[in-house]
Amino acid sequence: MHIMIIGGAGMLGRKVAAKLARDGELGGKPVTALTLVDVFQPAAPEGFTGVLRLERRDLSQPGVAEELVALRPDVILHLAAIVSSEAEADFEKGYAINLDGTRALFEAIRLAGDDYCPRVVFTSSLAVFGAPLPDPIGDDHILTPLTSYGTQKAIGELLLADYSRRGFFDGIGIRLPTICIRPGRPNRAASGFFSNILREPLKGEPAVLPVDRSIRHWFASPEAAAGFILHAAALDSAALGDRRNLTLPGVCVSVAEQIEALRRVAGDEAVALIRDEPDPAIARIIESWPRSFDTRRANELGFKADASMDEIIRLHLQSETAE
Repeated sequence: MHIMIIGGAGMLGRKVAAKLARDGELGGKPVTALTLVDVFQPAAPEGFTGVLRLERRDLSQPGVAEELVALRPDVILHLAAIVSSEAEADFEKGYAINLDGTRALFEAIRLAGDDYCPRVVFTSSLAVFGAPLPDPIGDDHILTPLTSYGTQKAIGELLLADYSRRGFFDGIGIRLPTICIRPGRPNRAASGFFSNILREPLKGEPAVLPVDRSIRHWFASPEAAAGFILHAAALDSAALGDRRNLTLPGVCVSVAEQIEALRRVAGDEAVALIRDEPDPAIARIIESWPRSFDTRRANELGFKADASMDEIIRLHLQSETAE
């Protein structure tokens, strides 16, 4: 099996590649080739013994999608995206990467010929939902995104469903919870503070909280998210029918509950490093996002969430120690 990860230098791409290298298989089939693609140079996952390609390429540029699809991967994991606040701030860049790049990939697969029909996993977002927002939100809730990022992801979902219906590829779109705790440094995602208020205090560094502590949200650890992606890649698509996109399970907590979990794991000293500094622009984006979901369909399909925010924090500490 040949697996291609687009966004292979990103946090989730690296975790998925590392797990594939450790396990050596997907769905009971040996992984014999792995191609990692990103606008930044991907790194080789430790211990992978198959054919490895590390491609520094931009999917939105002319001809790139066709060249990648010519490698005929059996599974394509499309994880690459411009994050939410950056897509909102730079309209053209957001559409170029999040929509044009996705469409270019889908078209390259459609035009490849020779009955080529790979499994395609598309990572979507909770941002595809917008007001009015029931609590919880079911899989049948209409998509009414209120950001450019959410709009780009919603269009990607529709394209994936139609291209799969026509038999051009075998696709599944997964709406990931907000990933928490992201490793590394803060990024430009509007949701970045959800990780920042835990990650930085755990290192003894201050963190800024730009929204009210009553805000609730839907979370998954990086480890759970990587598991979601690989489960989707191996899932029997017959169970999906014509409904190719679904919301994945997560942990629903408020910012205040996040902070209390931090207190339980790391103590009052860590909590004292969080400083409230309201940011109306960030608050407007976050307040337009949904808070909790009914994910019975994903649960029945075998997707597994983290147990609690405490577990998410402990997984982060274990991961940091291992690295």
